[in-house]
Order: sequence, then structure tokens, then C-alpha cells
Amino acid sequence: MPLPARKHVPEVATPLFSPGVLVLVTLNNPREKFWGAILDVSPSGVSLRGIDLNSFDDFAGMVRRAEPVTASAVFFPMHRLERMEADARNGDIPSLRERFELKAGRELGDLFGDIQPGDEQV
Repeated sequence: MPLPARKHVPEVATPLFSPGVLVLVTLNNPREKFWGAILDVSPSGVSLRGIDLNSFDDFAGMVRRAEPVTASAVFFPMHRLERMEADARNGDIPSLRERFELKAGRELGDLFGDIQPGDEQV
């Protein structure tokens, strides 16, 4: 008896929330947003290298002026994680990565380390 046909499952080049993927994380208690590249995701929480979204414009300006600045490496416990979304272009709305690189005049990989290629449509 022949085996049933297998459904074709497309291969994904990079899992959506794997190390190096840029994300926007919404946290609670206190409520804040953090943008950065995933370093690690585990049952206990998520580690990112990035910046608080409130400092986005200031950070980009400092990078443009070649002032000494570094992205933070942070860990957020899972109980604080409210939402995590991939940083991706949405139609005509640019991703945060695109906005940052335009404002800073510099590639994001220079600051956040090993990150996945940008401009994916999610």
C-alpha cells in the first residue's frame, strides 16, 4: 500500500524570533517599549541588544554626530513581556531599522552586532 502524499511545508530561512532578528518588545510593569536584535529567547525571558524606544531619535542623532554610544544588552523576564513583533516594513511605512539607518547615516549592524538582513515583509 503506498504511503499518503505528504503536504508540502515551505522551509523558512530564519525562524521569525531567532537570534539576530530585529524586534519591538512591549513590556508591562512598568510599561515601556524596547527595540533591538534578539540575542536569546528562552522560557525565562528574552535577551536583546538595542535601545529604549523613547531614546530612538536621540540615539540616532548621537550616532550621526559620531558621539560615543552603544546599544544596551538587556534581559527581560517573560512575565514582563506583553508583546514581541518583528521589525518589518508595512507597505509604505518603513521599518524602524530603515528609519534609524536613514537618521543615523550608518548601518545598524555596526551598533547591534550580528543581525539578520532587513526589509523583510512579515
